[in-house]
Amino acid sequence: MEIAIGNQIGAALVALIFASVHLLSPRLVFLDRTPRSVWLSTAGGVSVAYVFVHLLPELAEFGELSGEGETEEGALEVWIYLLALTGLVVFYALERMAQRHAGHRSATESGAGAFWLHLAGFAIYNFLVGYLLEEQLREEGLGGMLLYALALGLHFVVNDRALYAHHGPRYLREGRWLLAVAVLFGFAASLGYEIPQGWIAGAFGFLAGSVVLNVIKEELPEERESRLWAFALGAGLYAALLILA
Repeated sequence: MEIAIGNQIGAALVALIFASVHLLSPRLVFLDRTPRSVWLSTAGGVSVAYVFVHLLPELAEFGELSGEGETEEGALEVWIYLLALTGLVVFYALERMAQRHAGHRSATESGAGAFWLHLAGFAIYNFLVGYLLEEQLREEGLGGMLLYALALGLHFVVNDRALYAHHGPRYLREGRWLLAVAVLFGFAASLGYEIPQGWIAGAFGFLAGSVVLNVIKEELPEERESRLWAFALGAGLYAALLILA
């Protein structure tokens, strides 16, 4: 599907908005409080609704349509869901590592090794989000891209606050710039290099598993006093929007 120049400009603006979430991190400290901010819980609900109501069904349909025979279809579906599981496990491991290092330090900043490993994982994550922005535009048009942009933009806010909580001032000095550049670089790469459709589907699968883990890990800890009603409201309203769209 050919993409109109106007739509490509719109996608570039969305990529800039994604990057701006991280660049504006110092202005988002009002969200860092207990009980957990209603806005963060709502954003988490929106992100999870996007994965379960839109992204995973879309990937299942892709797996059915892309294979030339029953064996190919089954193999592609397994590949997609295996990478979804991989995304969940990778970010679970990164989270445990960050928590373990934080538990051994009394300072507000994590150790350099833990910081860079944690940020490298999220830089790859951001790169994928930026790269897949253009793919959403190509496959689903402007409306589909905007649904993707809203869900992932709100999800970036959740990730940003979590990374600041883990790494403190070091994240503001260095980490937020790395993540902003990563999402822009991912979008730029999508304009110049197209990977095979099977890998595109796998990247979406990895992203789906990562989003679920990164949202749930922020909502579950009892000490956060998360807002269940806000999470459920965000998930319900965005699910309704996806179904009606």
